[in-house]
Amino acid sequence: MICLEGQQAGLSWITVLKKRQNYRQAFHQFDPVRVAAMGDDDIERLLQDTGIIRHRGKIQAIIGNARAYLAMEENGESFTDFVWSFVDNAPQVTRAATLAEIPTTTPASDALSKALKKRGFKFVGSTICYSFMQACGLVNDHVTGCFCHPGGQDDPQVGH
Repeated sequence: MICLEGQQAGLSWITVLKKRQNYRQAFHQFDPVRVAAMGDDDIERLLQDTGIIRHRGKIQAIIGNARAYLAMEENGESFTDFVWSFVDNAPQVTRAATLAEIPTTTPASDALSKALKKRGFKFVGSTICYSFMQACGLVNDHVTGCFCHPGGQDDPQVGH
């Protein structure tokens, strides 16, 4: 997921979503071992693939991020546990009544971004990390009146 999130830098998310099947094919279903083994010839081939975003840095980031992910595993660090540690291992619930109140970054996404970069990940700025956190359920940004928000429309705290 973090690989796709990084592709949206400077683009709309719908652009990336429309290409996700092509990304799965181009990057071996995101198998980190296979992606990490990709080299310069693969990059050149992918730069010609109209089914994905043909940005050298973003393609290199997917490969480099697979290598960084594997390095974490080799050092005994679970990526899942690592990511969840930034929200104290429980989904964080935003209390926003309108979409305009939902943040694009938080101190947690700032910290996650910094920690990922320290481990060698690329295209993982705070906004991308926050989007990743939303997509993976680390944060629940449904507005308070939404049925997907804890308590949904029956929540006595809606709007408060």
